[in-house]
Amino acid sequence: MKFTSLSKGKGFYFPPCHLLNICGFRVLFDCPLDLSALSIFSPVGIDEGEFRVSSCDDFRDSECSDKKRQKAEKPLDASNLIHAEPYYKTVNDLHLWNASFIDIVVISSYMGMLGLPFLTRKQGFSAKIYATEATARLGKLMMEDLVAMHAEFRQLYGPEESGSTQWMKWEELDMFPSVMKEIVIGKDGTELGSWMPLYSAADVMDCMQKVQALKYAEEACYNGTLLIMAVSSGLELGTCNWTISSPKGTVTYLSSSSFVSSMSTDFDYHALQGSDMIIYSDFTTWKAGNGVDDYIGCSAPSTYELSDFSNSENDWEVRAESLLKLDDGAEEVEKLSFLCSCSIDSIKAGGSVIIPIGRLGIILQLLEQIADSLEATNNKAPIFVISSVADELLAYTNIIPEWLCKQRQDRMYSGHSLFGHVDLLKDKTLQLFPTLHSLELLKSWEEPCIVFCPHWSMRLGPAVHLLRRWCGDPNSLLIIENEEYTDLALLPFKPMTIKALQCSFLSGIKLQKVQPLLNILQPKVLMIPEDSRQFIPTFNTSMSLKYFSGKETLCIPKYKTTSELDIATDLTLQIQWKKLRHKETSIARLKGQLLLEHGKQRLVFHNDQEASMQAKSLLHWGKLDLKSLLVSLQKMGINGFVEQENIDTESETPTLVHISEPRKALIEMKGTDTVISTDDEDLASLICRTICSNLDCI
Repeated sequence: MKFTSLSKGKGFYFPPCHLLNICGFRVLFDCPLDLSALSIFSPVGIDEGEFRVSSCDDFRDSECSDKKRQKAEKPLDASNLIHAEPYYKTVNDLHLWNASFIDIVVISSYMGMLGLPFLTRKQGFSAKIYATEATARLGKLMMEDLVAMHAEFRQLYGPEESGSTQWMKWEELDMFPSVMKEIVIGKDGTELGSWMPLYSAADVMDCMQKVQALKYAEEACYNGTLLIMAVSSGLELGTCNWTISSPKGTVTYLSSSSFVSSMSTDFDYHALQGSDMIIYSDFTTWKAGNGVDDYIGCSAPSTYELSDFSNSENDWEVRAESLLKLDDGAEEVEKLSFLCSCSIDSIKAGGSVIIPIGRLGIILQLLEQIADSLEATNNKAPIFVISSVADELLAYTNIIPEWLCKQRQDRMYSGHSLFGHVDLLKDKTLQLFPTLHSLELLKSWEEPCIVFCPHWSMRLGPAVHLLRRWCGDPNSLLIIENEEYTDLALLPFKPMTIKALQCSFLSGIKLQKVQPLLNILQPKVLMIPEDSRQFIPTFNTSMSLKYFSGKETLCIPKYKTTSELDIATDLTLQIQWKKLRHKETSIARLKGQLLLEHGKQRLVFHNDQEASMQAKSLLHWGKLDLKSLLVSLQKMGINGFVEQENIDTESETPTLVHISEPRKALIEMKGTDTVISTDDEDLASLICRTICSNLDCI
């Protein structure tokens, strides 16, 4: 088994990407896009003329180069951004692999499939793609929305804009500010090849035709060898962890998970018990806090210490109970309540609120809580959701009870809708529009208002235009998530007087819950990232730890030394056990057809073997003991002596035994061959039976 980490990821919006070779099949885990890298481009709606710099053709080459270097040394401003149709950053190391060599792709979340059309349109790609039904549907909507938002750039720059990749030339990259240059080419300068023009709507449609949608706990069998199953991770609608069972063992891929969810199905960690190996890719929360910052840069992320869990508990149910006592749900509810409070305060002050958050579960909860807060304060401010897929997205969320938590399902059984937005749409408190320039939106537009719209990168979609409109209003509020390049994302809108509330939501298992989880799962091998090694000394674990890093392939030793074989009932009735000589082992000889079905090896009765069962030749094996052989021959009235003995069984020199009485004969033994030479057939037959009596046979 071989494992290659292609990308360690950056959290929910850019999950990790790995490649596993199991039983000769290559399995790719997730295929995301790094949309945070879009921050190097200037957004649509910003006056490009403001930041236009003179062409190098107007100056001598040396003077132009000096000016560019001076500009790069200045503080970063909007003029440094790239004014061109954006390219999109894919998983860099994935391009090093031939797409035709990938056999299976499994998708853990809708953010993990945004880069999939880049892969499926490659020549030779024929892999089977597995995703949950909810992930496949939501991922398709996300990709279609991305294509629709990108169309605005095509309208601005044109489909065949000359020099659109001028910024990708090395002489241009050398002039980039260090922050932008690192985003483009990476710290080691090898990631320029990961940038690609966005796929089309046709590419998305072709990609989705290759996806096989699964329900939770539904098994899919690949090539009769691998059993693939998705189980709920509890993080978002449709997100999952994967188990892959094979004759060589069971592998679990543990993606970003959450024990407590007020939206999606609970984390089904029971289904992960008994795995031989766990690939632990959910480690972003080990190094980052999940608090809400009052304003950008005003507070540091909170950190978590490992709680002291006793390993003396033997009952896994007790350990599970202690695990779940640490309730993350209350903390998340407090965050949402705080965001609602800040939003209502801005509305009361006459400002509007922009919420370009990309997590569907958070959006649905905020819609409900903000609407309740508006009603409690008797405020009639409208709520708008502006997206090309808003109508279809919200309609879909109300028909998927099987993907939701028990509390949401209970609402349906009591006669209520699954989500509050259904009632909000009926009474016109919530209104959906496909585009910002929609005629219906212009007729309904009213300020102050609360707007949910894409995109969280602040480079695409309605959020760009609305922030440009309200960035100078100190009473308005922008709610964004804490991402790696947040300062760069907001650069084109500065100077800003709008309040910016930066927050982060739980996107994985907290460090203090990892130890009790591992106590329950009890894998033989745990695969974790190399840069998480610092956290491992705090774990009390007897499992084998394997550390992985990017750009290297790990060979994983066999953790399962035996194989299981299912034998058909009609064959078991034919078993005749025989005990081996000098060993406490019994064996039997069977003939049948060996099959590999649903990841298990089976031996079944073959139709044409009944006639051949009557006459079976004996199979002999083992090494002859010369002293025992001579004693046995003497009992049969045959005398002989050893002329030469060769202990090395692999040598070409034979062992020779001469028979002198009753007739002359020669026994020649070499490797697995024994040759009897004599002119007396009866003597040859007698010697043969004596030799066979000194060997194991069946």
